[in-house]
Amino acid sequence: MSKKYQVVGIGNAVVDVIARAEDTFLDLMGIQKGIMQLVERERGETLYAAMKERVQTPGGSVANTLAGLGNLGLRTAFIGRVHDDALGRFYADAMEEDGTDFVNGPVPGGELPTSRSMIFVSPDGERSMNTYLGISAELGPEDVSEDVAAEAEVVFLEGYLFDKDKGKDAFIRTARTCRAAGGKAGIAISDPFCVERHRDDFLSLIENEMDYVIGNEAEIMSLYQNNDLEADLAAVAAICPLVVCTRSGDGVSIIHEGARYDIPVEKVVPVDATGAGDQFAAGFLYGLATGHDMDTAGRMGCVAAAEVISHIGPRPEADLQDLFKTAGLI
Repeated sequence: MSKKYQVVGIGNAVVDVIARAEDTFLDLMGIQKGIMQLVERERGETLYAAMKERVQTPGGSVANTLAGLGNLGLRTAFIGRVHDDALGRFYADAMEEDGTDFVNGPVPGGELPTSRSMIFVSPDGERSMNTYLGISAELGPEDVSEDVAAEAEVVFLEGYLFDKDKGKDAFIRTARTCRAAGGKAGIAISDPFCVERHRDDFLSLIENEMDYVIGNEAEIMSLYQNNDLEADLAAVAAICPLVVCTRSGDGVSIIHEGARYDIPVEKVVPVDATGAGDQFAAGFLYGLATGHDMDTAGRMGCVAAAEVISHIGPRPEADLQDLFKTAGLI
């Protein structure tokens, strides 16, 4: 019998607030280009006020991936934490409208506000993210319904949530519950700084609790610090049965139980690189959850990533199933 959910994600529930910005504006505001920075509440309010023509969407890495999977018609759920404020209610409602069960209701009371990420998109498509974590970073094991985790064929975790002990505990509870019920658990590394703060714990999680790991070159290389992508890929593959490394314009490398797959991509100048990694994960996990081979799953990830960088915003606008059919993948 099939499970209630094909993919369950656990991660930060962050409202994305997106605006275009010239590099001169970034310099003026002291924003470091092209990376994700955590900001305090006051700094977040300053940046939010400085944004012109804001576009507001429910975001967070795993939530973006789930939106892509919803576009593809999979049964999905999200484990996250929002406050019972305007942004939190917007987030929960938007997830449900996109077809993903938002299993934890907005939290009332005097807690931190709902998390938000101010994303400034430069003319070259590069994104500079300034994230106020708020309540989403307080997610703990008590927020994980074992019924939800056990009803997942695949669970997907994000490294951004790995910063606090209770976040780690929530991850482990989710992964163990899913795997004990016959599912697969995996993680997107999210950013090298996530690894640098907790390298030993990250490696232990990947080796002992994960069936797959997804990261870009910098993220994969941050795990073992060999300063050599091939050596680092081999080291990660030695502790995890499925390693997926996205290499931007150089394609994707997948190592699955000793077999390697290198998938080329067509280089394009992005309109907005926001969500490229998240939508690659959506396409890849769709392939994994629906029983496709690794090469096809990797190509699905590339098609989904190419779609999302062709427009502003971190979620697909086209029908990904149609794009997969056009590419001969289904």
